[in-house]
Parts: sequence; structure tokens; C-alpha cells
Amino acid sequence: MSKHDSSLSKEQFNLLKDFKKQITNPHSTAIKQSEAQAQVAPPEPEDDFALFQKQMQGVQKMETANIAKIKKNPKKKIDAQTLAKRAAAEGPMHTDATELSDTQAMLNPVASQAALSYRIATLQHKVFEDLKAGNIRWFEAVDLHGCTVEEARVAVLQVIQMAKDENQNVIKIVHGKGPEAILKTYVNGWLRQHRDVLAFVSAPEKQGGTGAVLVLLKRAEKNPKFKQ
Repeated sequence: MSKHDSSLSKEQFNLLKDFKKQITNPHSTAIKQSEAQAQVAPPEPEDDFALFQKQMQGVQKMETANIAKIKKNPKKKIDAQTLAKRAAAEGPMHTDATELSDTQAMLNPVASQAALSYRIATLQHKVFEDLKAGNIRWFEAVDLHGCTVEEARVAVLQVIQMAKDENQNVIKIVHGKGPEAILKTYVNGWLRQHRDVLAFVSAPEKQGGTGAVLVLLKRAEKNPKFKQ
């Protein structure tokens, strides 16, 4: 069959020609198709940021108006009257049978603006200096303003016992510094006699100055609540 056979059109002749090529060389068509596919560049993969943006579509920022803000309550001083009311409601707190004589206070009055200072001989100097500087965090404070001498004595014993029950060793006692410094004089005398007191010193100015003392206590090592 020749190219000029009048019984075939041009298109039919070209199709027949391609068919003959496929019969004689069947792999040629597959090669051409592979080459054509290779010329088409594969799509580039999306980067991580684009994928993240795609996943975050429709996500809205959470409103913060309804989120509760948690704040730690600062330590507050308790007054002797509060301790008295607690004792009336719950019964008197058990305290060590410590006899605090008033004789030492009466024989050694202190001035209103005097700085109090006491330490046992075996206490390390650095610990005392830290107490003096207010670097040791205190556990509880009691305010003796408005107390009688006897109310103040009970309050001092109670706050020391509270600290021991919680295995804490620093408290603050606010005695004030009135013209006669009566409570300050008694607190100075009582603390020197108490067997659990290792040291005390007038507080730094920002923590009460000469109107308060920071007291260092022995640790309650034998307290069953705090067995190691």
C-alpha cells in the first residue's frame, strides 16, 4: 500500500503509519510518554509554616476576660485579740509550760527607739546577720497593739507554739514603741527566757523597725508531723 493510494485519506494514512511503528518498535511509545511526564515538574511540597496556617484556618483566639487570675495572698499580721477569740472558740492552745517572769523586764526597761538584739552564744554569726538584715522569711506575725501585759504574754506564747506546730523557725512580734515602751520592755524580757528562742533582733526599717522584733526559734525536730 503506497502513500498515494487514493482509497486512504491523509489522516488515515498517518494513523496507519504510527500503528506500523508501534508494531515494529513497541517500546518507543512508552519512552515518549515517560519523557513527556519527566518534563512536567512535580509540585513543590508545602513548607511547615504554610501547613500550619492551613491547619489553623477557622481557629479563633481565646477570650481572656473569663480566665481567673490567681494571686498569692500576702502574709498578714494577726493581733492578740484574734488569738484571744480563737482561744475562746476552740479552747486555749496547748503551749509548753514556759514560765516567763516579769522580773527581768522590770529590772531592764528599754527605750522607745532602742534597737533590741539577743543571740545565744552557739548561734552562727552569719545566721544572726541574715536575721538582722531581714533575709530570713518569717512564718507568722502577731500585733500586740492595744493588749494588756497578760494578753501580750499569752499571744507571744501562742504564736511561738503555732510556729513550732508548723515546723517554722522565724516569727515577727509587733510590740510598738509607745512613749514608755511597756510592751517592748516585756517582750524583750520574755524572749530572753524562752527556751526555744535562739535569737531576736529589731526588724529592718521596712519591716517595722524598732517597733517589731524578728525571732529565730529552734526547729521542732521531734514533731511527729515532720518525721523524715
